[in-house]
Amino acid sequence: MDFKNIIGHEDIISRFMSSIETDRVSHAYIIAGEEGSGRYTLAEAFAKTLQCEEGGSEACGHCKSCKQAETDNHPDIITITHDKDTVLSVDLIRTQVVDTMGIKPYSSKYKIYIIRDAEMMNEEAQNALLKTIEEPPEYGIIILITKQLERLLPTIQSRSLVISTKPVKEKDIHNYLESHYGIDEEKIAFAIEYGQGNLGKAILLATNEEYEGLVRSVIDLESNLFDMTMDEITEAIKRCSNYKMNICDYLDLMMMWYRDILVLKVTGNPDRILFKAQYSVIKEQAKYLSFNELDDKQRAIEAAKKRIAANADMEDIMRLLIMTLKEGYS
Repeated sequence: MDFKNIIGHEDIISRFMSSIETDRVSHAYIIAGEEGSGRYTLAEAFAKTLQCEEGGSEACGHCKSCKQAETDNHPDIITITHDKDTVLSVDLIRTQVVDTMGIKPYSSKYKIYIIRDAEMMNEEAQNALLKTIEEPPEYGIIILITKQLERLLPTIQSRSLVISTKPVKEKDIHNYLESHYGIDEEKIAFAIEYGQGNLGKAILLATNEEYEGLVRSVIDLESNLFDMTMDEITEAIKRCSNYKMNICDYLDLMMMWYRDILVLKVTGNPDRILFKAQYSVIKEQAKYLSFNELDDKQRAIEAAKKRIAANADMEDIMRLLIMTLKEGYS
């Protein structure tokens, strides 16, 4: 990925290019933003450009270094990953970053470490990394990718250049989906509304069959929540388990359902809602759910997302959430 191919994030790209042109590259960066917002793509493009043999503010795309970066085979661009739902331990950070940083770059000007899910580092791991950030070799660069900036130690934040992704313009997402995937306008509109400026989420919803199933599951749950029995609730929770890796997206869609009810109550305009095909159901629910009840349901979903982020049991969280959301439908 090159800067010129990235959709949106013009201010971040300009900042990266300027730092390269003026030779004022930092030794530590934090790129913060939600999943799918382009954080890793920006880090990859920045690393590729820094290592480009032509030394310009944009990667040439044809030198040996660029070709290696494009195939994830660059010896001096090291991406640190881990199994989902597990911490980035101090042993991993020491063996893959701290202990190898002292080895000079194999073939490039810089040695770049990209640490994904940096918020998963425990405090011991962050403190081990902090020493390297405080006293890096001249060639060393660390890029932390995180969706929860607040989970990184203040000392790491203060010694890093913090960059936060911003929503991509709707027209840019529309043009990208239309030109790259050729999907119909209705699906594009749904994906844009759901993505809320997040290109990655919009692409997944527009193109991934699993996400279509996820949407159908949320629609089925919210459409029938008012008269579901305990057995049916248990079955609904089991279906939620099928989307464990995408449970936050599932909760975002639930949030959009109540947002649609709120929009319809306020404006009465069906063109303003996301779930247009479910207009009659949403209209009916808007009749007997008060503004306070809608606010309570949205708060309950946000609380569930926070508990899931803290690695609480997903089935327990979803059971409590569904029972909470069911209140007010009698």
